[in-house]
Amino acid sequence: MASSLHTSVAQAPLSAIAVGPAAKEPHSTIPFNKHTSQKKTVSDWIVDTIIAVIIAVIVAAVIYPLWFIVIASFSDPTAVAQGQVSILPKGFSVQGYAKILTDSRIWIGYRNTILYTVVGTAVNLIVTIPAAFALSRREFKPRRIIMFLFAFTMFFSGGLIPSYLLMKQLGLLNSMWVFILPGAFGVYNMIIARSFFESSIPEELRDSARVDGVSYFGFFFKIVLPLSSAVLAVIGLYCFVGHWNDFFTGLIYIRNQDQQPLQNVLQMILIANQANNGANNASMTASEAQNFADQIKFGIIIVSTVPLLVLYPFLQKYFNKGVMIGAVKG
Repeated sequence: MASSLHTSVAQAPLSAIAVGPAAKEPHSTIPFNKHTSQKKTVSDWIVDTIIAVIIAVIVAAVIYPLWFIVIASFSDPTAVAQGQVSILPKGFSVQGYAKILTDSRIWIGYRNTILYTVVGTAVNLIVTIPAAFALSRREFKPRRIIMFLFAFTMFFSGGLIPSYLLMKQLGLLNSMWVFILPGAFGVYNMIIARSFFESSIPEELRDSARVDGVSYFGFFFKIVLPLSSAVLAVIGLYCFVGHWNDFFTGLIYIRNQDQQPLQNVLQMILIANQANNGANNASMTASEAQNFADQIKFGIIIVSTVPLLVLYPFLQKYFNKGVMIGAVKG
């Protein structure tokens, strides 16, 4: 009797053996229609409109300065000085670009900056990423002490004069290595990479690699690096932009004109044209000379930022993930 009752209960559907209030209510399902959507109320439309207007204002505030520099660099300098250029270029003049691009120093500066940026970014990644991976491993016992020592250096600086004396004693003055070696290791970038390794690389991968006889070096090069394209792209772009915009290093530590980076060369061109343009062109009035110098200034901004504007769209997709990487508590 007990076995037959157990068999009948086991064979009965779940809805038939329900007890309590749920057993008294009929089983009902709401049909799902993927085409049905909740209608927006008037308040929803108002909120959406306000958000769209705010976003449009922010985008315009960010884009317009760059757009104005672009159109001003191609416009008539007199029209720019008189405030006639706002949305579209007025007139057409490439005198500023002609003055910039015909200067042989500009190409030397481009060559030096590309060299310093590529080599410097490669050195940054080679030094920072392995250190971040080592400090992310829990089995590395002194990692907290080393991490504290690294973070401690972020709060103090020796100052300009001691730094200059140090570079002089190391023989780095008037050398390309002064752009690369002093900033080869970035603590902030290391913290970002360390947080990524701790949160995004599962420990099970290391266990599987250990079972297969893979060493730490093999695990790092064959498994970790291929899975770390996002953090490599973000840190690489941070370092690239930092090296490309480095102006202070060339100003303080470089005296040889053939080793000056692009930013310093552009500064010298701008200062020379502001000071001597009126004297070199007797046909120009003082206001015309100043307008021409302003056009050169706009052209210099475009020339110095074009490589970054070309590079950024290819790495933009990694930036959202890069921001989240930095937000993870290490």
